[in-house]
Amino acid sequence: MRGLHADTGYLLYRLGLRSGQLFNTFLQESGLRLRHYAVLRYLAGSEGALQRELSTRLGYDPSAIVGLVDDLEKLGMTERRPSPDDRRSKIVVLTDQGRAFLQGTDEAGRRVTNDLLAPLDPAERDTLQALLLRVADQP
Repeated sequence: MRGLHADTGYLLYRLGLRSGQLFNTFLQESGLRLRHYAVLRYLAGSEGALQRELSTRLGYDPSAIVGLVDDLEKLGMTERRPSPDDRRSKIVVLTDQGRAFLQGTDEAGRRVTNDLLAPLDPAERDTLQALLLRVADQP
């Protein structure tokens, strides 16, 4: 019988937990959580997104997205704008305040990643990143 640490799924789960703990600790002072940070990071790479797109892209339940965007909007980091294609829909966009927050977290985010991946050399980190992207892009 295989041991628990021979199960790749379990190891990925443990890595995800550890990563979430480290990111949430670094975000604690801001009052945000990793889920908020993920929304902000996604929006930073786009011109805005419909809430259902955020749900799909980030893998969060649509009702969770509503709450996350509400939180970020209250903090002035995002805003909802009418969609040019459908006035009933709203596009969530990053505000200047949200962009400034992200710029202020860049170095801390790198430190968290460096702490998490400390056992790996730079080439191994690049390989891990490439492999995770391939797996994560699967439907």
